[in-house]
Amino acid sequence: MKIGVPKEIKEQEHRVALLPSVVYGLVKLGHEVFVERNAGSGSGYPDEEYERAGATLVAEHEEAFQRADLVVKVKEPLPPEYPLLRPGQILFTYLHLAANKPLTEALLRSGVMAVAYETVEVNRRLPLLEPMSEIAGRMSIIVGGYFLAKHNGGKGVLLGGVPGVLPGNVVVIGGGTSGVNAARMATGLGAEVTILEVDVERMRFLDITMHTAHTLYSNEAHLLEMLPRTDLLIGAVLVPGARAPQLITRKMLQLMKPGSVLVDIAIDQGGCCETSRATTHHDPVYVEEGVIHYCVANMPGAYARTATQALTNVTAHYLEFIAESGLDGAIRKQPGLRQGVNIMDGKVTNQAVAAAHGLPYTPVPI
Repeated sequence: MKIGVPKEIKEQEHRVALLPSVVYGLVKLGHEVFVERNAGSGSGYPDEEYERAGATLVAEHEEAFQRADLVVKVKEPLPPEYPLLRPGQILFTYLHLAANKPLTEALLRSGVMAVAYETVEVNRRLPLLEPMSEIAGRMSIIVGGYFLAKHNGGKGVLLGGVPGVLPGNVVVIGGGTSGVNAARMATGLGAEVTILEVDVERMRFLDITMHTAHTLYSNEAHLLEMLPRTDLLIGAVLVPGARAPQLITRKMLQLMKPGSVLVDIAIDQGGCCETSRATTHHDPVYVEEGVIHYCVANMPGAYARTATQALTNVTAHYLEFIAESGLDGAIRKQPGLRQGVNIMDGKVTNQAVAAAHGLPYTPVPI
């Protein structure tokens, strides 16, 4: 199979979809890999490493699409890339379609088979999303603590406190992968941490494994009680494939003290706060109702080398299945890929995406 690896064009996105080591493995199996020049430079992987791995370097962005039967990316295609997709081609990347109707419509028109990392599901887990959730969760405390500094517009609260001074209060909404990793980082700094969750069994697990964090059943009444004393609020709610539920209204946000910080990890899926809107690493924050909002839509891209390694550790196995057996054969070998197919033959094949946009849903025919 011919595999294309274009350079990411999303603003401040430095990750690359394949490591040279993965390219080497694919070439060894007899596949052709076309890598756009400088695709890996932002992650510390120069063109020479891809050449030594057996890749063919292409100079033009368009060529990485045109020569490929399978296009592997990190982030969703942007409007300039829509015309580069063609019928029968396989696109393997993060898509987050429930929050992006224009992209959904463009993929439907293109005839491409679009497989989204974030909806591949195995044993109720999302194995291709988890590494990025881990990075975003850990990163949320780093950036949240940074913007709490007074010179950055924050309250001037040090999350860990010092002897004789109480630590800052961190509230994490959602006890999944990103929420747990945020809580781990916050407790490591010595902050007072509360995780809001609706799954009682999950709360029992968190209670056993995270001795210094508290759990609280997630509902509006408890949020209203917690927000006035929250210094750093982490939105880590995920409904696989669907738009994130908006759990924080503008009115609720007004309960937080000026200079408090919100990090909305769920912004890729539309955000879990009414006032959230996507930002970039270049211009990451804005203020609404006196609260600093950090809503960068590709948070792990800030730590591009770590994120690239973590991503390809989990995608390489699935990519090899697709390259060796085609999408239908790959699904037979690894049924979890079926949930990852969001668009096929001009139809929406993911139920949550169809529901988000009011479009007809067609099960994957494979």
